[in-house]
Amino acid sequence: MPSPHGPLSRPLSRRGFLITGATAGAAVTLAAAPARAAGRAHRPFGRFGSPAARLTARTLYVHPGGAGDFTTVQAAVTAAAGPGHTLVIAPGTYRETVSVDADRTGMTWLGASGDPRDVVIVHDNAAGTPKPGGGTHGTSGSATTTLRPDGFTARWITFANDWLRTDLPGTSGTQAVALKVQGDRSAFTHCRFLGHQDTLYADSPSLGTFARQYFSHCYVEGDVDFVFGRATAVFEHCHFRTLVRPDLAGAPYGFVFAPSTAGANPRGYLVTRSRISSEAPDGYYKLARPWVPSSDPTARPMLTVRETHLGAGIDAVAPYTDMASGHPWQDQRFAEYRNTGPGAVITVPGNRPQLTRAEAAYHTRETCLGDWRPRAPR
Repeated sequence: MPSPHGPLSRPLSRRGFLITGATAGAAVTLAAAPARAAGRAHRPFGRFGSPAARLTARTLYVHPGGAGDFTTVQAAVTAAAGPGHTLVIAPGTYRETVSVDADRTGMTWLGASGDPRDVVIVHDNAAGTPKPGGGTHGTSGSATTTLRPDGFTARWITFANDWLRTDLPGTSGTQAVALKVQGDRSAFTHCRFLGHQDTLYADSPSLGTFARQYFSHCYVEGDVDFVFGRATAVFEHCHFRTLVRPDLAGAPYGFVFAPSTAGANPRGYLVTRSRISSEAPDGYYKLARPWVPSSDPTARPMLTVRETHLGAGIDAVAPYTDMASGHPWQDQRFAEYRNTGPGAVITVPGNRPQLTRAEAAYHTRETCLGDWRPRAPR
């Protein structure tokens, strides 16, 4: 999605090495992951045993130092032909891009330590990054990890894109996706998603496919449209954090959500019992703007934020804004219900539509996900 501020040339605050996590409770560094892994070298796969005593024939072990079946996540994915495989990933920083085809249905990835800070899958492509052979990656091609199969599950893993705008001074292709997920019944618990612009792409494989996705006890950080796409996605007990923008002199720094829900889809993004915090000045972020892509001019973006704490970083006076002319946010499906915090204060009548109690009964995890009941997080 386009940057709202045109070409950017001044440096950002960091390359993602300093990261804050809801499950972490403190700042850590990506570079520290190998050291943490080394400290557990005697038991690199934690509760999951070892390749010598594997859980099932469909369990594959990934270890960066060679103590498992594979040293990279992509190598394990490639070997996991067919449905129902589990990848147990040992602590470490896996600098690679990973792409999972749609036929790997029912796949599960587990961070072996039970702490998402320990298993980091990261790369540094952006939309404007040149590709070998010519051209650039584009937004989708920038993704560190792309997940296409239905029934995908991940626990205790960090997905990151540490590209910075200073890597391509003057470019407008500053979208840099950490994770693009397209499959139906995709669930992420105790995971982290780190980036700047377009961090988490919660999407579907086609306009006519309504993919359901569930994010529980996850942490997402970024600056511009850093949760976006057309999936039916539920975010429950999640923490969203907006970053500083030293490349900009004033507000807005960016936007948390940018849904692109298909007009025929009755369910878009639902954020419930979560919180939004910021390291930026007060009021420098919008809660959302609607994305109506050129590929689907009939899209009618939908976002419901309920029972969520909105920190002072959110502009309470004007929490929503337009992305493009002809698609005002007031014509989309944006609504709130019983939110709290300084960013949730209603200061101008009509600036943030509120659900009634009766309407709120139709905006729940159960109504969004239908007959799919994700397993409760462990």
